[in-house]
Amino acid sequence: MPITIAIAADHAGFALKGKIAAYLREHGYEVVDLGTDSEDRVDYPDYGMKLAEVVAKGKAKRGIGICGSGIGISIALNRNPLIRAALCHDINTATLARQHNDANVLALGARIVDEKTALACVDAFLKIEFEGGRHVARVEKLGRC
Repeated sequence: MPITIAIAADHAGFALKGKIAAYLREHGYEVVDLGTDSEDRVDYPDYGMKLAEVVAKGKAKRGIGICGSGIGISIALNRNPLIRAALCHDINTATLARQHNDANVLALGARIVDEKTALACVDAFLKIEFEGGRHVARVEKLGRC
């Protein structure tokens, strides 16, 4: 059974969302596309909250949220106490987000990272496992913040 990944974006992230969704499908993932469905102006908090809800309820193993900078959607995502969204700009940050923080949502800035870098972040984020160990207690504290 394929792993389910939920993805959402505002208007600034719409084009990159489509490229990432296609890439995920090509690599055997099931994709839950939560919108937006065009470049018409929308509010990133609406899409961040939808994405957070789907991941928090376990309807997707992980999520990917995209807006212009990645900052706004990551803030919206992290308002849900079950979400650990990490804003990543390169393979190193995506890797550490998983290894040390057990991040369950990757946030990307469509105006900050190019497509190649974004796809490399997605690969790292989906393939790297949480290290556990000394990081467990820290991650548990995040759920109580």
